[in-house]
Amino acid sequence: MLTIKRLSLDDARILIEGAAIKAAEIGVPMCIAVTDESAQLIAFERMDGGKVTSTTIAMDKAFTAAGAKRTTESYGAASQPGSPAYGINSAIGGRLMTVAGGIPVTVDGDVVGAIGISSGTPSQDAECAQAGIDHFLSSIR
Repeated sequence: MLTIKRLSLDDARILIEGAAIKAAEIGVPMCIAVTDESAQLIAFERMDGGKVTSTTIAMDKAFTAAGAKRTTESYGAASQPGSPAYGINSAIGGRLMTVAGGIPVTVDGDVVGAIGISSGTPSQDAECAQAGIDHFLSSIR
């Protein structure tokens, strides 16, 4: 039998809060998605002004990070022609993201979920995702 560690809805809200605070600081309204460890959506927020097209992208970034247990950014180089994961971005109906902004949430060595962010540049998305994780981790310690 397996024992599974998973983010709760309250945890997801804390992740979103931290990411939204950072997004407001940098002046970029974001779409923020949080999934559980099995890549199923727990919570989503599109900040006022967040790009409509970024809704699905944020969800897919969180899906990828949770499902693959790695950052979406790490797939970027690995998915280029001649690289080991070339073409992986077309897998699973095109849901696998290769752009920064999706980061798994790890607690005590276990991936318990993921956060995906979209609307800014890839580095802004990743910065806000990490801010959400930092905010969450500080709340549980």
